[in-house]
Amino acid sequence: MNVSNGSLWNAMGTHGNGYFLERKTLEQWWGVTDQSSWRGALDGLLKGRGVRGPWEFVLEVRSSLSQQFGGQVDPALWRETAERALLHSAAERGSAVSDAEVAGVKQLIGRITRYEGRFRADGILAANSRVRSVLAWDYGRASCMARWGVGARFTDIWEAEQAVGHVSRLSRMTYNSWEEFAAGYILGRCLHFDDEQFGHWYTEMLHAHHVLTTHTESPWRTVPWA
Repeated sequence: MNVSNGSLWNAMGTHGNGYFLERKTLEQWWGVTDQSSWRGALDGLLKGRGVRGPWEFVLEVRSSLSQQFGGQVDPALWRETAERALLHSAAERGSAVSDAEVAGVKQLIGRITRYEGRFRADGILAANSRVRSVLAWDYGRASCMARWGVGARFTDIWEAEQAVGHVSRLSRMTYNSWEEFAAGYILGRCLHFDDEQFGHWYTEMLHAHHVLTTHTESPWRTVPWA
């Protein structure tokens, strides 16, 4: 996001777009108007609350199948297993699952499959690779939220640095590389905004991904993941 917005990624003290614009943007997009609401937004992102439950659910189902059988997972098996897991979970809670919920999960699996196909074609994912998790969508925005907080004077550099350090630890617990993190972030962004249009919500990230993977001074090429 910093590359896409033309912001500095390695200078926590930068004020971004300036005090007034940072405050206006935070209020418009996040409902953040003071220090308390800024901390609430940051905490929610660090805890992955912005990632919709079904997204992580279906990816976890696929990961389990991949570990069980090895290699790629057939989408039909993925849908069938996700439906069974959904019904089983509901039964344990003593609740019911509607046909619409089941259909929604199956539709989501189709969307993810198609996005991943496009990601491979565009070089975001390697051949036969898959998205591990979409928590990067929240973690990446948490890193930005920390910086925005400095620009809006809702926090100081020390607190922002602590938040970014926490993001780093969470990210390394979930992903094995910058590229895995990026794929998770881009998928989360697309599931939230793009609706399979492959419009600017996607193309902006594709361009930033290209810059980060090819520029000689990119942090992806100069800063080790772990």
